[in-house]
Amino acid sequence: MSHEAIRVNVNSTSAGAACPDCGSESTRVHSSYLRFPADVPSGGRLVVLQLRVRRFFCPQSSCARQTFAEQLPGLTRRYSRWTERLRSPLAAVGLALAGRTGARMARAFGVSISRSALLRLLATLPEPEAPAPRVVGVDEYATRKGRVYGTVLVDVETRRPVDLLPDREASSLAAWLAKRPGIEIVCRDRAPFFAEGATAGAPQATQVADRWHLWHNLGEAAERAVARHRQCLRILVPDREVKAEPPAPPEEKADSPWRSERFANRIRARHATVHALLEAGHSRRSIGRQLNMTHRTLKSLADAAKPEDLFRGQWQHNRTSVLDEYKPYLDERWDEGYRDRTAPAQGRPGQLP
Repeated sequence: MSHEAIRVNVNSTSAGAACPDCGSESTRVHSSYLRFPADVPSGGRLVVLQLRVRRFFCPQSSCARQTFAEQLPGLTRRYSRWTERLRSPLAAVGLALAGRTGARMARAFGVSISRSALLRLLATLPEPEAPAPRVVGVDEYATRKGRVYGTVLVDVETRRPVDLLPDREASSLAAWLAKRPGIEIVCRDRAPFFAEGATAGAPQATQVADRWHLWHNLGEAAERAVARHRQCLRILVPDREVKAEPPAPPEEKADSPWRSERFANRIRARHATVHALLEAGHSRRSIGRQLNMTHRTLKSLADAAKPEDLFRGQWQHNRTSVLDEYKPYLDERWDEGYRDRTAPAQGRPGQLP
């Protein structure tokens, strides 16, 4: 016993031991040696067992193992530096805090262990047997987005992942479902390979769409419908009567920065420049570097057969704006030489009349 650790001498009193391969009992001692497994700390000090371990001859001549070392049930295991009593709290700390943080916590109660050793300890733990799910959710996950996808299966009732499949093939999902005949409901998206796999692997199960995909698909459909009929919408002005016909746009000056034709001319010029460079043999990557364009902008210009194909949404001339009634004032300020929105206006700074 010392101020840093407590050492306990332990000897086995059993007459013999069983061979781990063939299970035959042996009492013929080959040799002995000392083991020093660490035990649960006591009073803030590490407890080390000085354990005298015997090696026995295997009595079966047909057994491949000629000699073997005895293990004390509930205390030691092969190649372990900790007792079974210490492995349990270390495993609990590792499951709760993982490697680096778990190693710091273990040192706090007197056990020195590295994060790698703690992770290796977790790798040796048996996987808990999860109950067979009744309602299973099926979706895809990406190990490399856009290229490599797999299938994740979730127990919908407990909201916990059940298994991961390395691909998203219908045959893999069907084989997984066929091994679990207790599945009653398959919750999936509308992917055809998931539908085929669920039908083949669990014909007794009811297939439903999950709530997230329903809301997501509904939102996309509503967005497409609004985009197709955006010209039919009218801006509702509070406390005013909505007129049947939209108000006529104010007359604009030819040099007004708010005139849509100014931006349309810029699109036409950029479209002509991009197509001229493409015809000259330049790659899209080099054109993007020369014109300082992003890949998406350059792709839209290069894919458009004519510049008018790019005039959508804000480029349409008949679209109304909340700035329509202020555009004459903005044109006047522009003609006076003010190019900064922070320039003082008439009355209070930064306010429109």
